Amino acid sequence: MMRVLSIIAFVCFSLSVSAQSKLPNVTLKDLKGKSVNIAQYGKSDKPVIVSFWATWCGPCLKELEAINKVYDKWQKETGVELVAVSIDDSRTRSRVKPLVNGKSWDYTILLDENQELKRAMNVINPPYTVVVYKGQIVYSHTGYTPGTENELYKELKKAIGK
Repeated sequence: MMRVLSIIAFVCFSLSVSAQSKLPNVTLKDLKGKSVNIAQYGKSDKPVIVSFWATWCGPCLKELEAINKVYDKWQKETGVELVAVSIDDSRTRSRVKPLVNGKSWDYTILLDENQELKRAMNVINPPYTVVVYKGQIVYSHTGYTPGTENELYKELKKAIGK
């Protein structure tokens, strides 16, 4: 029994140590095919929200829609930029651009076609959202329930000292 508890404690410790604190050096493409290194968003003096989502993920779409309703206000108050990283694979990738255009999202959309960024950041289930400020990931959450965007906004303001 002690051996099992020791193994569980070691695994939990290892996972906490390996938690991502910065954006990795991974290059993705935007909807126009331009290459973008995600690490560049960690170099900004402004806060950045990175949201992992997929066209087939209902909670992801709900979270991005909820943020869309308040995004202009958030930008004016905090200067935040939202980078929505689609983890759609080759089967569903063709749905991304029409969906984004139909929703009129004013976000930077990046495609993680090979799920390299998803793996590098240990994302298991979308939606997975992080706040990056001055190079550090200062907040993260998985999943979405109505109102989660309010918690995200509180953490965003806390990170920038407002």
